[in-house]
Amino acid sequence: MNFMEKSNPIGIFDSGIGGLTVVKQIANFLPNENLIYFGDTARVPYGTKSNSTVIEYAIQDTKFLLEKNVKMIIVACNTVSSVAIEHLRKEFKIPIIGMIDPGSEAALRATKNKRIGVIGTNATINNKAYSSRLKELDENLLIFEKACPLFVPLAEEGWLDHNATRLVAEEYLRELTESKIDTLILGCTHYPILSETIRNVAGKVKLIDSGIAAAKLVEQYLEGRGLKNTSHQLGYHEYYVSDIPQKFKDIAERFLGNKIDNVHKVDLEKLMNYSVKSE
Repeated sequence: MNFMEKSNPIGIFDSGIGGLTVVKQIANFLPNENLIYFGDTARVPYGTKSNSTVIEYAIQDTKFLLEKNVKMIIVACNTVSSVAIEHLRKEFKIPIIGMIDPGSEAALRATKNKRIGVIGTNATINNKAYSSRLKELDENLLIFEKACPLFVPLAEEGWLDHNATRLVAEEYLRELTESKIDTLILGCTHYPILSETIRNVAGKVKLIDSGIAAAKLVEQYLEGRGLKNTSHQLGYHEYYVSDIPQKFKDIAERFLGNKIDNVHKVDLEKLMNYSVKSE
Protein backbone atom coordinates (compact mmCIF):
# COMPACT_ATOMS: atom_id res chain seq x y z
CA MET A 1 0.00 0.00 0.00
CA ASN A 2 1.36 3.42 -0.94
CA PHE A 3 0.49 6.19 1.49
CA MET A 4 2.54 8.78 -0.36
CA GLU A 5 0.42 9.52 -3.41
CA LYS A 6 -0.98 13.05 -3.53
CA SER A 7 -4.24 11.83 -5.02
CA ASN A 8 -4.85 9.24 -2.31
CA PRO A 9 -7.77 10.12 -0.06
CA ILE A 10 -7.67 11.30 3.52
CA GLY A 11 -9.37 8.85 5.87
CA ILE A 12 -11.57 10.20 8.66
CA PHE A 13 -13.42 8.21 11.30
CA ASP A 14 -15.70 8.81 14.23
CA SER A 15 -17.99 6.79 16.46
CA GLY A 16 -20.94 8.11 14.50
CA ILE A 17 -22.03 11.40 13.01
CA GLY A 18 -20.23 14.13 14.96
CA GLY A 19 -17.03 13.78 12.94
CA LEU A 20 -18.85 15.27 9.98
CA THR A 21 -18.14 18.69 11.49
CA VAL A 22 -14.47 17.86 10.93
CA VAL A 23 -15.20 16.68 7.37
CA LYS A 24 -16.85 20.04 6.73
CA GLN A 25 -13.82 21.98 7.95
CA ILE A 26 -11.32 19.86 6.02
CA ALA A 27 -13.43 20.29 2.88
CA ASN A 28 -13.42 24.06 3.48
CA PHE A 29 -9.64 24.27 3.92
CA LEU A 30 -8.75 21.56 1.37
CA PRO A 31 -11.50 21.41 -1.27
CA ASN A 32 -9.39 19.39 -3.71
CA GLU A 33 -8.68 16.56 -1.30
CA ASN A 34 -10.52 13.26 -1.62
CA LEU A 35 -12.14 12.24 1.66
CA ILE A 36 -13.36 8.88 2.95
CA TYR A 37 -15.41 8.99 6.13
CA PHE A 38 -16.39 6.08 8.36
CA GLY A 39 -18.98 6.47 11.10
CA ASP A 40 -19.41 3.51 13.44
CA THR A 41 -23.14 4.11 13.81
CA ALA A 42 -23.85 0.55 14.98
CA ARG A 43 -21.74 1.02 18.11
CA VAL A 44 -22.14 4.71 18.86
CA PRO A 45 -21.49 6.27 21.35
CA TYR A 46 -17.88 5.52 22.19
CA GLY A 47 -17.95 8.02 25.05
CA THR A 48 -19.73 5.58 27.38
CA LYS A 49 -17.47 2.58 26.58
CA SER A 50 -14.44 1.34 28.52
CA ASN A 51 -10.99 2.43 27.35
CA SER A 52 -10.14 -1.10 26.18
CA THR A 53 -13.29 -1.26 24.07
CA VAL A 54 -12.62 2.17 22.53
CA ILE A 55 -9.09 1.08 21.61
CA GLU A 56 -10.40 -2.12 20.02
CA TYR A 57 -13.00 -0.24 17.98
CA ALA A 58 -10.46 2.40 16.92
CA ILE A 59 -8.09 -0.28 15.61
CA GLN A 60 -10.91 -1.81 13.58
CA ASP A 61 -11.94 1.58 12.18
CA THR A 62 -8.35 2.37 11.20
CA LYS A 63 -7.86 -0.96 9.45
CA PHE A 64 -11.05 -0.40 7.49
CA LEU A 65 -9.76 2.95 6.22
CA LEU A 66 -6.34 1.53 5.39
CA GLU A 67 -8.04 -0.82 2.95
CA LYS A 68 -9.22 2.33 1.13
CA ASN A 69 -5.57 3.28 0.50
CA VAL A 70 -5.72 6.50 2.50
CA LYS A 71 -2.60 8.66 2.84
CA MET A 72 -3.36 9.79 6.40
CA ILE A 73 -6.04 9.33 9.03
CA ILE A 74 -7.94 11.92 11.00
CA VAL A 75 -9.43 10.67 14.26
CA ALA A 76 -12.50 12.92 14.26
CA CYS A 77 -13.57 11.70 17.67
CA ASN A 78 -12.44 13.29 20.90
CA THR A 79 -13.07 10.09 22.84
CA VAL A 80 -10.78 8.05 20.59
CA SER A 81 -8.28 10.91 20.51
CA SER A 82 -8.17 10.93 24.30
CA VAL A 83 -8.04 7.17 24.80
CA ALA A 84 -6.56 5.41 21.79
CA ILE A 85 -4.51 7.65 19.54
CA GLU A 86 -1.11 6.64 20.94
CA HIS A 87 -2.05 2.98 20.50
CA LEU A 88 -2.95 3.69 16.87
CA ARG A 89 0.29 5.53 16.19
CA LYS A 90 2.32 2.65 17.60
CA GLU A 91 0.42 0.03 15.61
CA PHE A 92 0.11 1.73 12.22
CA LYS A 93 2.78 3.31 10.03
CA ILE A 94 0.64 6.14 8.71
CA PRO A 95 0.23 9.75 9.83
CA ILE A 96 -2.61 9.99 12.37
CA ILE A 97 -3.98 13.30 13.61
CA GLY A 98 -6.45 13.54 16.48
CA MET A 99 -8.45 16.34 18.05
CA ILE A 100 -6.67 16.89 21.37
CA ASP A 101 -3.36 18.40 20.27
CA PRO A 102 -4.69 20.91 17.70
CA GLY A 103 -7.58 21.92 19.97
CA SER A 104 -5.31 22.43 22.97
CA GLU A 105 -2.77 24.44 21.00
CA ALA A 106 -5.52 26.66 19.55
CA ALA A 107 -6.91 27.28 23.05
CA LEU A 108 -3.48 28.22 24.38
CA ARG A 109 -3.08 30.76 21.59
CA ALA A 110 -6.55 32.18 22.26
CA THR A 111 -6.58 32.61 26.04
CA LYS A 112 -5.63 35.91 27.61
CA ASN A 113 -6.26 35.14 31.28
CA LYS A 114 -5.03 31.51 31.22
CA ARG A 115 -8.44 30.20 32.36
CA ILE A 116 -9.69 27.61 29.89
CA GLY A 117 -12.89 25.56 29.98
CA VAL A 118 -13.32 22.15 28.35
CA ILE A 119 -16.63 20.43 27.59
CA GLY A 120 -16.88 16.92 26.16
CA THR A 121 -18.20 13.40 26.61
CA ASN A 122 -17.81 11.55 29.89
CA ALA A 123 -14.84 9.60 28.50
CA THR A 124 -13.00 12.67 27.24
CA ILE A 125 -13.50 14.54 30.51
CA ASN A 126 -12.80 11.55 32.78
CA ASN A 127 -9.55 10.82 30.91
CA LYS A 128 -8.49 14.46 31.35
CA ALA A 129 -7.23 14.43 27.79
CA TYR A 130 -7.36 18.16 27.21
CA SER A 131 -6.33 19.25 30.70
CA SER A 132 -3.27 16.98 30.63
CA ARG A 133 -2.19 18.27 27.24
CA LEU A 134 -2.86 21.90 28.17
CA LYS A 135 -0.77 21.55 31.34
CA GLU A 136 2.06 20.12 29.24
CA LEU A 137 1.89 23.21 27.06
CA ASP A 138 1.68 25.68 29.97
CA GLU A 139 1.66 24.52 33.59
CA ASN A 140 0.28 27.90 34.70
CA LEU A 141 -3.05 27.37 32.96
CA LEU A 142 -6.19 26.87 35.04
CA ILE A 143 -8.45 24.25 33.45
CA PHE A 144 -12.15 23.79 34.21
CA GLU A 145 -13.86 20.71 32.75
CA LYS A 146 -17.47 19.62 32.37
CA ALA A 147 -19.05 16.56 30.76
CA CYS A 148 -22.05 17.53 28.62
CA PRO A 149 -23.54 14.26 27.32
CA LEU A 150 -26.98 15.68 26.44
CA PHE A 151 -25.49 17.97 23.79
CA VAL A 152 -25.00 14.99 21.45
CA PRO A 153 -28.66 13.92 21.10
CA LEU A 154 -29.76 17.56 20.94
CA ALA A 155 -27.39 18.17 18.02
CA GLU A 156 -28.53 15.03 16.20
CA GLU A 157 -32.18 15.90 16.78
CA GLY A 158 -31.55 19.25 15.12
CA TRP A 159 -32.60 21.24 18.19
CA LEU A 160 -30.09 23.97 17.45
CA ASP A 161 -32.27 26.92 18.45
CA HIS A 162 -34.59 25.31 20.97
CA ASN A 163 -35.48 26.39 24.47
CA ALA A 164 -34.61 22.93 25.83
CA THR A 165 -31.11 23.21 24.35
CA ARG A 166 -30.61 26.61 25.93
CA LEU A 167 -31.77 25.36 29.33
CA VAL A 168 -29.39 22.38 29.15
CA ALA A 169 -26.54 24.67 28.08
CA GLU A 170 -27.23 27.05 30.97
CA GLU A 171 -27.10 24.15 33.43
CA TYR A 172 -23.90 22.69 31.97
CA LEU A 173 -22.00 25.94 31.48
CA ARG A 174 -22.91 27.79 34.68
CA GLU A 175 -19.95 26.65 36.76
CA LEU A 176 -17.55 27.24 33.86
CA THR A 177 -18.66 30.82 33.27
CA GLU A 178 -18.61 31.46 37.02
CA SER A 179 -14.96 30.35 36.91
CA LYS A 180 -14.20 33.37 34.67
CA ILE A 181 -12.92 31.34 31.71
CA ASP A 182 -12.16 33.35 28.58
CA THR A 183 -11.74 30.32 26.27
CA LEU A 184 -13.89 27.21 25.90
CA ILE A 185 -12.82 24.07 24.01
CA LEU A 186 -15.69 22.28 22.28
CA GLY A 187 -14.27 18.87 23.14
CA CYS A 188 -16.76 16.81 21.15
CA THR A 189 -17.24 17.02 17.40
CA HIS A 190 -21.02 17.31 17.82
CA TYR A 191 -20.74 20.51 19.80
CA PRO A 192 -19.91 22.94 16.96
CA ILE A 193 -23.45 22.30 15.68
CA LEU A 194 -24.68 23.94 18.89
CA SER A 195 -22.05 26.69 18.90
CA GLU A 196 -24.54 29.56 18.56
CA THR A 197 -26.48 28.49 21.65
CA ILE A 198 -23.27 27.75 23.56
CA ARG A 199 -21.89 31.17 22.62
CA ASN A 200 -25.08 32.93 23.69
CA VAL A 201 -25.04 31.19 27.06
CA ALA A 202 -21.28 31.44 27.66
CA GLY A 203 -21.08 35.13 26.79
CA LYS A 204 -17.79 36.74 25.82
CA VAL A 205 -15.84 33.50 25.67
CA LYS A 206 -13.69 32.35 22.74
CA LEU A 207 -14.99 29.02 21.43
CA ILE A 208 -12.39 26.56 20.14
CA ASP A 209 -13.56 24.15 17.45
CA SER A 210 -11.01 21.33 17.38
CA GLY A 211 -12.18 20.47 13.85
CA ILE A 212 -11.01 23.83 12.53
CA ALA A 213 -7.70 23.50 14.37
CA ALA A 214 -7.24 19.96 13.04
CA ALA A 215 -8.04 21.01 9.47
CA LYS A 216 -5.35 23.70 9.63
CA LEU A 217 -2.88 21.14 10.95
CA VAL A 218 -3.76 18.69 8.17
CA GLU A 219 -3.13 21.39 5.57
CA GLN A 220 0.25 22.24 7.11
CA TYR A 221 1.19 18.56 7.27
CA LEU A 222 0.32 17.83 3.65
CA GLU A 223 2.05 20.95 2.36
CA GLY A 224 5.16 20.26 4.43
CA ARG A 225 5.50 16.73 3.02
CA GLY A 226 4.49 17.48 -0.55
CA LEU A 227 1.33 15.40 -0.22
CA LYS A 228 -1.29 18.07 -0.85
CA ASN A 229 -3.55 17.12 -3.75
CA THR A 230 -2.61 19.38 -6.66
CA SER A 231 -5.68 18.57 -8.73
CA HIS A 232 -7.82 21.54 -9.73
CA GLN A 233 -10.98 19.48 -9.39
CA LEU A 234 -13.09 19.28 -6.27
CA GLY A 235 -12.30 16.14 -4.32
CA TYR A 236 -14.76 13.27 -4.04
CA HIS A 237 -16.28 12.37 -0.69
CA GLU A 238 -17.36 8.84 0.26
CA TYR A 239 -19.24 7.91 3.41
CA TYR A 240 -19.36 4.52 5.13
CA VAL A 241 -21.41 3.54 8.17
CA SER A 242 -21.88 0.35 10.17
CA ASP A 243 -25.65 0.79 10.53
CA ILE A 244 -28.72 2.78 9.42
CA PRO A 245 -27.34 4.60 6.36
CA GLN A 246 -30.58 6.50 5.71
CA LYS A 247 -30.62 8.04 9.20
CA PHE A 248 -26.96 8.92 8.78
CA LYS A 249 -27.70 10.56 5.43
CA ASP A 250 -30.53 12.65 6.86
CA ILE A 251 -28.47 13.97 9.77
CA ALA A 252 -25.30 14.30 7.68
CA GLU A 253 -27.00 16.62 5.24
CA ARG A 254 -28.02 18.84 8.17
CA PHE A 255 -24.47 18.82 9.56
CA LEU A 256 -22.78 19.42 6.20
CA GLY A 257 -25.33 21.80 4.71
CA ASN A 258 -25.52 19.93 1.40
CA LYS A 259 -26.96 16.78 -0.16
CA ILE A 260 -24.97 13.54 -0.18
CA ASP A 261 -25.69 10.35 -2.13
CA ASN A 262 -22.79 7.97 -1.66
CA VAL A 263 -23.46 6.43 1.77
CA HIS A 264 -22.45 2.77 2.03
CA LYS A 265 -23.15 0.25 4.78
CA VAL A 266 -20.21 -1.78 6.11
CA ASP A 267 -20.88 -5.25 7.43
CA LEU A 268 -20.33 -5.09 11.18
CA GLU A 269 -19.08 -8.68 11.41
CA LYS A 270 -16.44 -7.93 8.77
CA LEU A 271 -15.44 -4.79 10.65
CA MET A 272 -15.04 -6.72 13.90
CA ASN A 273 -12.79 -9.23 12.15
CA TYR A 274 -10.23 -6.47 11.52
CA SER A 275 -9.09 -6.76 15.11
CA VAL A 276 -7.98 -10.37 14.65
CA LYS A 277 -6.68 -10.44 11.10
CA SER A 278 -3.14 -9.40 10.30
CA GLU A 279 -2.44 -6.19 8.41
